[in-house]
Parts: sequence; structure tokens; C-alpha cells
Amino acid sequence: MEDTHIVQMYWDRNETAISESAMKYGTYCTSIAQNILRNPADAEECVNDTWLHAWNAMPPHRPSLLSTFLGKITRNLSFDLYRKMHRKKRGESQMDAVLDELEECVSGKDDIERQWEMKELIAEINQFLQKLWLMNIHRIDSVIIDDRAKSWAGKCDFCMWIFSL
Repeated sequence: MEDTHIVQMYWDRNETAISESAMKYGTYCTSIAQNILRNPADAEECVNDTWLHAWNAMPPHRPSLLSTFLGKITRNLSFDLYRKMHRKKRGESQMDAVLDELEECVSGKDDIERQWEMKELIAEINQFLQKLWLMNIHRIDSVIIDDRAKSWAGKCDFCMWIFSL
């Protein structure tokens, strides 16, 4: 089929223009993409995107050489994908610092340390409460003994003198 007829089919929004383009220029576009990307799956993706871009570009634009027009679209899409796949990550030098920060939030080792610290803290609090309880019991016993001693002391002048000190 003639290129002018295929271009007219694009302008008429006839979907067979895509299949005609693929039959006539599919191998040509695939070889362009394959030479740039070196990956058949990525090359096929670029060729399929070529048909979409040609479909979107044709009504305002009427190419004189369809092969050049489709080849240029394929080349640009292939280079874009190549750059995307081989681009250095932004902030690559800061990646270690970011990962160290995230380690504090995500890492499982922190949980083990916290569990151990909580266990130690609970043991110390329990020990403190036990001492406090024993001191209160001792104080209560002392008060009871003091009250008994004072009741006895009322019977003895010497005992009264000792408690008054």
C-alpha cells in the first residue's frame, strides 16, 4: 500500500492504518528499537508506542515520508526508554544515609533491644515497689510496736522517760 494512502487513513481515523503501518514498517521500526535497546521486549514496546504516537500526531501533521516519520518516532521512544533504564538514581550518594535512617524505623534489632530494656525496667520497678512495700510494712509494724510500748510505758516511769527522748 502507498504511504500517501496510509497517511490518509490516519487522517480519516481509520484503525487499519495502524495494521498497514505495522505490516509495511514493523520490521524497520523493530530493527531501530532493537539496535538501541538490545532487548526484544523493550523494542516491541517501543514499536507499539510508535503506532500510538503516529496515531496521535497525524491529524495535525502530514508526513511526506512515512518511513522517516515512523523511524524518528521509534528512535526517540527507544532513546527515552534507554535513558530511563540506565539513568543514575538521583541522590545516589545519599542512599546510605537514607537507609541508615530507615533502619532505625524498620529494623527488627531495635525491637529486641527495646524488649530487653523494658524487661530490665520492669524488674527494677518491681524491685523498688517491693522495697517500698517492705518499708511500709516495717513502718506499720514499728507503729504497732510503738503503740504497745507506749501503753506499757504508762505503767513504768522509766519507760515514759525513754519514750520522751
